[in-house]
Amino acid sequence: MTITSCKLCPRQCGVTRTEREGNGFCKMGALPVAARAALHFWEEPCISGTRGSGAVFFTGCSLQCVFCQNYQISAERTVGKVLTPKQLSEVFFRLVEQGAHNINLVSAAHFAPAVAEALSLRQLPIPVVYNSGGYESLGTLKMLDGLVQIYLPDYKYDDAQLAQSLSGAPDYVERAREAILEMVRQTGHCRFDENGILQQGTIVRHLLLPGHTKNTLACLDWLAQNLPDGVFVSLMGQYTPCGAVSAHPELNRRVTAREYKKVRQHLFDLNLDGFVQELSSARKEYIPTFDLTGLETTEK
Repeated sequence: MTITSCKLCPRQCGVTRTEREGNGFCKMGALPVAARAALHFWEEPCISGTRGSGAVFFTGCSLQCVFCQNYQISAERTVGKVLTPKQLSEVFFRLVEQGAHNINLVSAAHFAPAVAEALSLRQLPIPVVYNSGGYESLGTLKMLDGLVQIYLPDYKYDDAQLAQSLSGAPDYVERAREAILEMVRQTGHCRFDENGILQQGTIVRHLLLPGHTKNTLACLDWLAQNLPDGVFVSLMGQYTPCGAVSAHPELNRRVTAREYKKVRQHLFDLNLDGFVQELSSARKEYIPTFDLTGLETTEK
């Protein structure tokens, strides 16, 4: 598998990516590289349920935020196993056998063609979740139309300067807005089974960053003005200093109770449906261990 003139993400690098090598922003080849595949219990309740979400964490990222809790694999790319589409499909079905409520693709955009092939080889009996930083190209999302039942994007910034400073993506706001609306178009409103587990729909996440409550208020305002009924919002208070935040002193602390209370009240005032994550979740113990768990395969 080779990707010529890669334009899978908004970086639009246009480079050639062979199976195992690439010189674009993500620095990855065309074949998927994964760092972990296991049941994950720390998503929203309707995603994790009682049995866990079958999370596959991919190495590399087209966004690479300085505060990423998965910085080891998103930016440093120190852990990862190369998988063919057949092997990736095998990983998916092993998670199904373990009882996963869904298959949760974490940061998969830069491997979209191979992921789409893996999903097409054999139909999964459970929903597919596309877990994204929100920085997506419309072409890639349309490639996944019909293969993904649940979108779980971030809307990180409503401020282009902040997006440039923390993620090197001054066009983040425009790209994320159009991506979220495309995701909503594909999935429609949220639909749940009899046990309250999400089967189809879009949940938009926002992580409150310390010192940036103004950005969060603006993000919530845009979501309230643009999301149709039945699309949920998840306000997250889990921020823990990780990654490369040393150059950003305001990020080298946790969110205060005052900051959190302010933005949570704004969410309630806007009457947005969804979830609120408490500050008690801001613990490094919730960050997965990236050690190639669950990536053993028999397929060649």
